[in-house]
Amino acid sequence: MNASNVTTEDRVYAGVFGCIMVIGLPLNAVALWILCRRHSLKSPHAVFMVNLALSDLLVIISLPMRIYFHATRDWPLSNIGCLIITMLFRNNIRSSAFFITFISVDRFLAVVYPLRSRHLRTSSNAWKGAAMVWLFVLVLNVPERLDFPKNANISCFDFSPERRPGLTNDIANVHLVLIVTMLAVNIVCTVMVAWVLRRHLIDSAINNKMNVMLIFVMNLVLFTICFLPLSIGVVTVKPTELKPLICLSAVNCCLDPFLYYFSFDGFWKKKEDFGKYAHLRIRHRGRSYST
Repeated sequence: MNASNVTTEDRVYAGVFGCIMVIGLPLNAVALWILCRRHSLKSPHAVFMVNLALSDLLVIISLPMRIYFHATRDWPLSNIGCLIITMLFRNNIRSSAFFITFISVDRFLAVVYPLRSRHLRTSSNAWKGAAMVWLFVLVLNVPERLDFPKNANISCFDFSPERRPGLTNDIANVHLVLIVTMLAVNIVCTVMVAWVLRRHLIDSAINNKMNVMLIFVMNLVLFTICFLPLSIGVVTVKPTELKPLICLSAVNCCLDPFLYYFSFDGFWKKKEDFGKYAHLRIRHRGRSYST
């Protein structure tokens, strides 16, 4: 350890990651516990939420090593340790983007096509979709592993002009296209749901319209603030300018839990009470808008 090499910038990064860990760990842990204990995982919405919380917790457990590195300018682990922590971070961005998009599509179908989408919106399909997401992000790790710097253990989270963060141009471009595509899907879902809610503005069919729209607003905020800037930056900016964008993308671990609170009117209710509540609420003209 060489404390004399610790710069003000390093202290800022260590502080930012420290705040994200302190805030994100309890929020996601409590949310995951409540989702598993008090809500039925037979709901596709809950399935995606649980996987999103797991994705956030996986990256949060990797933050202590980032904090240690920036606070001491020392990397005590091997190159494999750096690889694992880096992949956890990248997998979180990709899996979170997918699960957030799935949540938007699920809410879109529940509001716009509540009856016709019932055969699609099942827990079985949700678990299959979640499994495909995890498989996809793990498959992407294979070419990234081959391209990962061999001497990353010297300065795991430092990027020189000659050393990009283990991403080939092809993978970086694919990642950007995926993020932009999922952002477009979220925008379309938001516009369609807003249009349907506006049509039923004077009806009693949807009593929690504000919460419904807050879900979509939060999803768009997460994409535009946390996912899109880093995805564009990896392709366009110098490697030395990526660190602030990496910090920004990690903030999604603190913002994701708000989705859980907006998504369930009875988030703190026991699942027995919540089931009765969801069954009795929001029925109008043969359309059911239950979660």
